[in-house]
Amino acid sequence: MCGLCGEITFDGTMADTTAVARMVDCLVPRGPDGQGAFGAGRVAFGHRRLSVIDLSPAGSQPMVDNELGITAVFNGCIYDYQELRAELERHGYRFFSTSDTEVIIKGYHHWGPDVVSHLHGMFAFVLYERDTGRVVMARDRLGIKPLYLAETPGRLRFASTLPALLRAGDVDASIDPVALHHYLSWHAVVPAPRTIVNGVRKLPPATYRVIEADGRTTETRYWRPAYERRPEHAGWSERDWEDAIEEALRVAVRRRLVADIPVGVLLSGGLDSSLIVGLLAEEGQTGLATFSIGFEAVGGREGDEFRYSDVIAERYATDHHRIRVSSDELAAALGHAIGAMAEPMVSHDAVAFDLLSERVSQSIRVVQSGQGADEVFAGYHWYPPLAGVGRDAAVGTYAAAFFDRDSAAMREVVADRYALDDDPSLGFVREHMTAPGAETAVDAALRLDTEVMLVDDPVKRVDNMSMAWGLEARVPFLDHDLVELAAACPPELKLAEGGKGVVKRIGRRIIPPEVIDRPKGYFPVPAITHLEGKVLDLVRDALSSEPARARGLFRPEYVQQLLGDPNGELTPLRGNKLWQLGLLELWLQTHGR
Repeated sequence: MCGLCGEITFDGTMADTTAVARMVDCLVPRGPDGQGAFGAGRVAFGHRRLSVIDLSPAGSQPMVDNELGITAVFNGCIYDYQELRAELERHGYRFFSTSDTEVIIKGYHHWGPDVVSHLHGMFAFVLYERDTGRVVMARDRLGIKPLYLAETPGRLRFASTLPALLRAGDVDASIDPVALHHYLSWHAVVPAPRTIVNGVRKLPPATYRVIEADGRTTETRYWRPAYERRPEHAGWSERDWEDAIEEALRVAVRRRLVADIPVGVLLSGGLDSSLIVGLLAEEGQTGLATFSIGFEAVGGREGDEFRYSDVIAERYATDHHRIRVSSDELAAALGHAIGAMAEPMVSHDAVAFDLLSERVSQSIRVVQSGQGADEVFAGYHWYPPLAGVGRDAAVGTYAAAFFDRDSAAMREVVADRYALDDDPSLGFVREHMTAPGAETAVDAALRLDTEVMLVDDPVKRVDNMSMAWGLEARVPFLDHDLVELAAACPPELKLAEGGKGVVKRIGRRIIPPEVIDRPKGYFPVPAITHLEGKVLDLVRDALSSEPARARGLFRPEYVQQLLGDPNGELTPLRGNKLWQLGLLELWLQTHGR
């Protein structure tokens, strides 16, 4: 796990190594253990390292393989790197390190860009071929690791975060009206390749891009699971599905133990993280470090779920850490959390993950986390109403449950220069929901959420907040073999028992029932869902500031309406609409826009 960046030119000029150095400085928190640089005329790479596999200098990056003429920068972890290394050694390759980075280099030399289909893991990498001048960049199947791009005539820059590209300079930082529409209507989700600013885009998940020395580019999507029933599963019973998914989850958890340092668990007290602890215990892990966070109650809302996480900690005798945060500590941490966001993220639990990651990183460097189970196994409330609904009608059903605003409401929020005549967010959902490769409306919604919403909300949130403290977070529910199997699973098995039925039935075999048969919870951060005190002051000051007035994103009368009743307007997902506006303005100001 690391931070990577670089520049490639196509107009005969040398790469700007000072701009790359500025990006490296911005990426220091992602890689506290080391720094490296590589320059070869028109190509310059920078890297910050978090040492997890091969802690020696041999694992440093950028990694240069002089024998093969390939240089790489890599962020992530390849869980099957040892098996791939053995296979490549049988093909005659010699290794100078024990790192997974070198396995990517050798694998690319052997398989070409198709190396991505051999990798089990989370990754973003960029490779440079010395002899051809070709550059290849790729991102993992579920978009767990980010890769941002800034393209101008004759030049391409890349980085692990958007702010790093802004720090490099010469970026069009004007607001993208379509991205703004997505942000305000789709719970801050801005699907790839867009970002909130016009001059930065992101490589989509499950995609590799090949860039020739003259700038010619091809982009290939290399993975697309089918959300359809398969002939080989035709005779499967419910128990068969449970057994197959349980085994796939066990393999996923086992794979994510690969490290040269200890691996802990972020334990929320919910089904998903509790199941991970139970499976790790059955793998023989003892004294497992687990971590839970809780906040002060605000506005009558509870701020912790310790009573559930304690049950798991006691059952499996984990080395459990309860982390309690006061409202004042929360307000003080908001600035750091917003600074750590590669893109503005409105979900209230971003600051929870930031605070949790800070405390966890003081004692451990790698954790497993339960993100992704709701999107993969139908855990959200908007899936059951889609059962039996036709595809066209499903678009409206999904939008009514998930969207924060419709297009008419959008025109009441944004200033005229950002208003759009059409509804790009609804159009995006319609295109995905009606595309082939999904058998039912539920299948289509699960595909949309797994491929888009999950990537640009929960997964991005976990990556940004954990890496801001040099903490590597691994997500076994997003093992691509498990996701493929879940995609083929009949929707009714996932929808059972109020959602995630198949996971709950597996859980009953492994973990205490009280963490399964409980009301569905979310990471509670009451001080952000209910704005008051210092957090409200922060939002009011940001929206009333001179930069906000000069930017003019929102209609002043709408802002004043929200400020007059800070908790009066909530989204269908119970998010605070004032926080939505305030967070965006705070993010823009934090990153110098």
